[in-house]
Amino acid sequence: MSRARADEEEYWHSSKFRAFTFDDEDDELSQLKESKRAVNSLRDIVDDDDDDLERVSWSGEPVGRRNKLPSFQSLSDALSDTGVKNYAPELRRPKAEYKDYSSDWSPKDTVRRMQRGKVLIFLKRTLRREILFRELEVRQVALCHLIHFLKETGEQKLLLDLLRFLDRTEEVALSQYREHLNIQDVEKRREFLKGCIGLPFSAEDTSHIQDHYTLLERQIIIEANDRHLETAGQSEIFRKYPRKASILNMPLVTTLFYSCFYHYTEAEGTFSSPTNLKKTFKIPDKQYVLTALAARAKLRAWDDVDALFTTKNWLGYTKKKAPIGFHRVVEILQRNNAPVQVLQEYVRLVEDVETRLNLATKYKCHDVVIETYKDLKDRIQLTAYKCKVERGSAEEEKINSILNNMQIRWKN
Repeated sequence: MSRARADEEEYWHSSKFRAFTFDDEDDELSQLKESKRAVNSLRDIVDDDDDDLERVSWSGEPVGRRNKLPSFQSLSDALSDTGVKNYAPELRRPKAEYKDYSSDWSPKDTVRRMQRGKVLIFLKRTLRREILFRELEVRQVALCHLIHFLKETGEQKLLLDLLRFLDRTEEVALSQYREHLNIQDVEKRREFLKGCIGLPFSAEDTSHIQDHYTLLERQIIIEANDRHLETAGQSEIFRKYPRKASILNMPLVTTLFYSCFYHYTEAEGTFSSPTNLKKTFKIPDKQYVLTALAARAKLRAWDDVDALFTTKNWLGYTKKKAPIGFHRVVEILQRNNAPVQVLQEYVRLVEDVETRLNLATKYKCHDVVIETYKDLKDRIQLTAYKCKVERGSAEEEKINSILNNMQIRWKN
């Protein structure tokens, strides 16, 4: 939707960007490589970081830390009109970083520069496109202004024509991909994304577009099946925990949480299986464990939580192992109101003694505190902790028994 003439003039009056001239007196933005930076922004979305999601609402709103999985809704947000900074970072800095050139201008300079700003709009309206594009090609500052202006105003056809003229094929592809944001019908959006796979992205970014298409296709199948189960009342989990929203167009991490919540025990061969999603989209172990833990803890399925961290060696011996660190496990369990008995099991597995004591004290895991001070042979701290437990409790009796044990060689 193009702006009215008055709006276009207001854009140049209110713009914070430095005015350009057709004399190329200042070409400081000529080195912008907008397409490359936009494509690089896709890679940022899939960076693996062990400080990622701890809690996520299955309805699609992340709770806690950032989500860096291949979240294709986040990808869409990055390419939306509010995310121009992903195209041209220099053109969208925080307001505090802008230099107020107008404060250095005399009234005459201000009028002159406003008039120069209007030149571009005038030329856009009057010149044939081929002539306008040729003139702008050798005037990079003016070119950057026009590209940004077209993105702001949503003049998609003129923008695509200009980018094709400049042979910026990846930017053309990216601009076409953005159009899926305006498609509300899910089947039409799926077909549109399928067509985007053949656009001239790099091989790596084509893979991201393919994943976006595959995810939406998978969501359509899951949504249809689950809506039927919910309507028919054939599934206990849907009767007990009715869905709050559709899974369609949700980010990948939300889809995984949904799958871990409603379809955790399904075989890998089904589309809604969490392990199938993990394998299909190459979800890192840390992110998978965090998401599965949050979902199963939400359901208070403590046996599933236990199985998530239990491994068995070739001799048949089992041990607990957590790729995210057991201190993280404890924090997530506590936020989901896990009973003390469950918390204590995982607090004991925290390797760092100071961290273990802090967590045990904070969450009143008395047995862990008592056992740790006993292992440290710290009589003073154990005696002090006795004052923090209930008088006449089993914990007080346990402390007294340890303090009276003559076989322990105390360090203090």
